Amino acid sequence: MPRILGIDPGSRKTGFGIIELDGKKIKHVINGRLMVGDGEFADRLKQIFEGLTDLIDRYQPEMMAIEKVFLHKNADSALKLGQARGAAICAAVSKDLAVAEYSATQIKKAVVGNGHAKKDQVQYMMSVILSLPEVPEEDAADALACALTHANHASIGNPQRKLPEGMRTSRRGGRYSR
Repeated sequence: MPRILGIDPGSRKTGFGIIELDGKKIKHVINGRLMVGDGEFADRLKQIFEGLTDLIDRYQPEMMAIEKVFLHKNADSALKLGQARGAAICAAVSKDLAVAEYSATQIKKAVVGNGHAKKDQVQYMMSVILSLPEVPEEDAADALACALTHANHASIGNPQRKLPEGMRTSRRGGRYSR
């Protein structure tokens, strides 16, 4: 049963989510976020790398999907986000994981059906699709959505995986509730 690690990178909060593919079903394994301190930026990157390496060792995903960097109005923020992505990608590659990248628009369209969906819509859909007992935090929901996008995009395992009862696929591939 392949596992996919989804990452929503950030230099202070990095969301993560792991799903497992079991035939036609997608199972939630874990989600959360790595919180890094206010120390030197290089130390924060090290914490991201080490935190994700530990997560990979513990849960043994076979692949990682990560959100692409989008352009910020603030160039410094975009550069820091890119470096946080780099630390996450290095952690995955150091553990021999395949890495896939998706834009925020691709992810939102895959899980909500609208590439411009709001964060709370992604959170809600992750709780419904993965039958979570509570709505995940924003960063974790984005990471789970990234993993789910990869599972659907790559048709890993079974391309005809079943959505939870009450969910359906739109003609354009997006998902939404009744």
